[in-house]
Amino acid sequence: MPKDMEQLYAERLNRYTTAMRNGKPDQVPIRPFVAEFIARYTGYTCQEVVHDYQKAFDATVKCCADFDWDATVPNMVYVWTGLTQAIGLNYYGIPGIDVPPDTGFQYREPPEDNASMKADEYDALIDDPTGFLYNVWLPRVVDDVSPMGEPTSYRNNLSFVKGAMAMMEYFGAFGPQIERMKTETGTVSAISGIFKAPFDIIADKLRGYIGLTMDMFEQPDKVLKACEALMPHLLHVAMTSAGPDKTVPIGYWMHRGCVPFVNMEQFHSHYWPTVKPIIEELWANGYQTLFYAEGSWDPHLDSFLELPDASIVYHVDQGDIFEVHKKLGRKFCISGGIPNVLLGYGKPKEVRDFCKRVIDEVAQDGGYIMDASAIMQNDTKVENMKAMTDACHEFGVYSSSASPPPQKMGTDASAAGRLSPFSGEAKAKPGACIPWEEKAKELPELTGDKDLVQRIWESTDGLANMYIWQVLLSF
Repeated sequence: MPKDMEQLYAERLNRYTTAMRNGKPDQVPIRPFVAEFIARYTGYTCQEVVHDYQKAFDATVKCCADFDWDATVPNMVYVWTGLTQAIGLNYYGIPGIDVPPDTGFQYREPPEDNASMKADEYDALIDDPTGFLYNVWLPRVVDDVSPMGEPTSYRNNLSFVKGAMAMMEYFGAFGPQIERMKTETGTVSAISGIFKAPFDIIADKLRGYIGLTMDMFEQPDKVLKACEALMPHLLHVAMTSAGPDKTVPIGYWMHRGCVPFVNMEQFHSHYWPTVKPIIEELWANGYQTLFYAEGSWDPHLDSFLELPDASIVYHVDQGDIFEVHKKLGRKFCISGGIPNVLLGYGKPKEVRDFCKRVIDEVAQDGGYIMDASAIMQNDTKVENMKAMTDACHEFGVYSSSASPPPQKMGTDASAAGRLSPFSGEAKAKPGACIPWEEKAKELPELTGDKDLVQRIWESTDGLANMYIWQVLLSF
């Protein structure tokens, strides 16, 4: 890496991490979460960047090179539809196949009478979440996968082989893409790892929103037990998918836990009690979490204040960024808040003026990262993206001395090496499909290195566990 690019990357990384720790860097960092915008800018269709991830990678790098951003996501068009087709997932509308080629991919909400988890199946999910996903959920969301007890097929087998190999290819491509962003453009990879709330998982991918809404009235205790059963597994995914250096935050995509999707009573009885302990555990192990608060979460800001200082970065979508700053600004870094409607339909001067107001009122003491309110699709105008970037650079320079470089986030010594405070209560072991204790009973008496056999078994079994949970969370 050229010396000047290496220095540029170091400056941007320091700027980004200082702001995320709620400090004051040399200037306000800008970290656009750009999805289909990269297609608009580089002349690709939505179909091209979603169906050919290498084109998405190339488009992202070009945007990094042409815009002076501090950080972005290596590929915000994250759902590679080549992979979803390899598996055979039936809940996506794919550009150029199911929807027009210049429309972003669409998630199909399961119909009320055909949800991928039935109302009477909570006990099976609670008893063994991983087993339920493989045995019950997957055959319903993949037309070619045979339900348990039914004859298998050629296409059934191909779904697993093609899906797993495509996932490994795709995930393996992110390392070189991150290095390319760093060495060619000096741009920081903005997040690492994935987390979703147990309640959101049930609402998004299992019961569907309507089904869960009915369950909250008819069997709320079952819903709570299911959320609790999912907790250690979702924590495991977050920790094992995050970067080992713990420099950038784990992305937490917040969907249906806010008003008006659920009322305040349900938030406090189900949503928050099964999220807060996970965020606290992540922080105890040195991981910061990006709360990507899709929708308006303003009624829940008091709950977020219960979390440790600097443990999260709070991203503002439809909330009032000025009120959020008043409430959370002393405790957490804030990002976002530049309206997507303004970026899509406003004029550059309007974008510039609003960015200046946000910098003046929200970023004056540091702890702010500039970005749009929500992920930017192909309705964001190029000239408005440039206006936001230029405004950040012009108005976001701090006149006083910056905070010192951020220290590595401390790890609670009592938390080191501990998976979770509640993993011991899980009936099914997080991170495993067939636990070693079960497999060992099937083997003859081992005459060689038993630890070696166990280590390799658990490593490869963990890949099978990763596959199903990543299908659930990421795809």
